Amino acid sequence: MCGVTLSDAVYLAAGIGALGAAVVPRVVFRRPLSMPMLFLAAGMLAGLSAVPTVDPVRSGPWVEHATELCVIVSLMGAGLALNRPVGLRGWAGAWRLLGIGMPLTIAATTAASALLLGWPFAWALLLAAVLSPTDPVLAAEVRVGEPTDDPDDEDEVRFSLTAEAGLNDGLAFPFVLAALAAAAAPAGTAGWAADWFLVDVLVRISVGVAVGVVTGRALGWMFFRARPRALRLSEHMEGFVAIGATFVAYGAAELARGYGFLAVFVTACTIRAAERDHGYHKVLHGFTEQIERLLTVFLLFLLGGYLVTRGLPSLTWRGALVGVLLVLVVRPAAGWAGLLGGGTGPRERLVTAVYGIRGIGSLFYLAYALGHSGHFAAYADQLWAVVSFTVFLSVFLHGATAAPVIQRLDRLRRSSPAPP
Repeated sequence: MCGVTLSDAVYLAAGIGALGAAVVPRVVFRRPLSMPMLFLAAGMLAGLSAVPTVDPVRSGPWVEHATELCVIVSLMGAGLALNRPVGLRGWAGAWRLLGIGMPLTIAATTAASALLLGWPFAWALLLAAVLSPTDPVLAAEVRVGEPTDDPDDEDEVRFSLTAEAGLNDGLAFPFVLAALAAAAAPAGTAGWAADWFLVDVLVRISVGVAVGVVTGRALGWMFFRARPRALRLSEHMEGFVAIGATFVAYGAAELARGYGFLAVFVTACTIRAAERDHGYHKVLHGFTEQIERLLTVFLLFLLGGYLVTRGLPSLTWRGALVGVLLVLVVRPAAGWAGLLGGGTGPRERLVTAVYGIRGIGSLFYLAYALGHSGHFAAYADQLWAVVSFTVFLSVFLHGATAAPVIQRLDRLRRSSPAPP
C-alpha cells in the first residue's frame, strides 16, 4: 500500500476549498460575513497549525503571476457585468473616484508613510501606489451582480465601486512605475518625471485603451455577427471563451507595451456594448466569476498562512497605523471629496467613499515592484507586512459591515419617494 504524501493532503485541501468556494457565498449571503473573511481566517488557522506556508518575499515570481491571473480574470468579469454604457454622465461617479479620489489617496498615503515610517519618497510612494487599487470582488454586496437587460437597474453605489475597481487596477500601474523610477534616479533629482509622464502615463494608457477597444470590437463581431456560424460563438454559449478573450486582450496589450489590465477591462466593456442584451454575457460572466472565486479562495488562504507566520510578526505599530489610516480615514475622505458636486446623495456618497476595499491587486503590484527593482529589497519584509495587514483589515472590516450597510441603504432607497 502506498504511503501518504504531501500531495495527497494538497488534493484534499484543494477539494475542500473548491467545494467551500461554491457553498460559502450562499451561506453568508446577506449576513455580516463574507467568503474572503472565512478563507482568510482558515489560512490563518492553518498557519498556526504548522501547515507549510508561502513567503511572498522569497517566492516573488510565483506570487506575481498567480495574483496577476486572478486580477485579469476579475477585470473581465467586472466589465461584462456593467450594464450602463460608457459615458461622461453615466459614469460620473467612477470618473470622480478615479480622477480626484485616487490621486488624493496616493498623496495622503505617501505623506503618512513618509512621516510615520520615516521612509524616503520613492519607498513611501510605492506603498501608496500598491495600496491604491480597490477590489470589490472581496465583498459581493458592494459590486454589480450578473449582466441584465436593463441599463438603469444598477444603483449608483454598486456601479461606481465596480467601475472604479475595473479601471484603477490598471491606472495604479503608472504610480508604481513612478516609484521604481524615483528609486533608481540619483537622490534629489526628478529628471525621470518627464519621461515617466510621457511614456508610462500618456502612451501606455493610450495603448492599453486602444488595444482593449480594438480587441473588444473584433471579439464582439466574432461572438455576435460573424457570418460563418462556427465563428459566431454566442450560438454555442461556451463560457470558457471568456478566458480566451481575457488572455488575448492582456497579451496583446503587454506586447504592445500598454497596460494589460486596462485592456482587459476595456475589452470586456466593448464586448458588452456589441450586443448589450444578449444572454451570452451571462454565460461569459458566470464562467469568469467561478474561476475568479477559485483563485481568490486559493490566494487568500495562502495570505492567511503568511500573515500569522511572517506578516504580522514583522509588522510594526507604525506600519499598522498606516494601514488603519488608509482604510478608516484616507480612502473615505478622498472618496467623499471626489464625489462632492456629483449626482449622488449624501448616504450613497458616504457608502461609496467608505467601501474602497483593498485586495488581490495590491498583492500583485507589490510582487511586481519587488521583482522588477532591487532598490526595495531592504524594505521587502516591511512592505509585505503593511500591505498584507491592510488587506486583512479591509477584508474583515468591510466584509463584516458591507451586508448590513447595503441592506439598510437598499431599504432607504425603496422607501424614499421617486423623484418627479
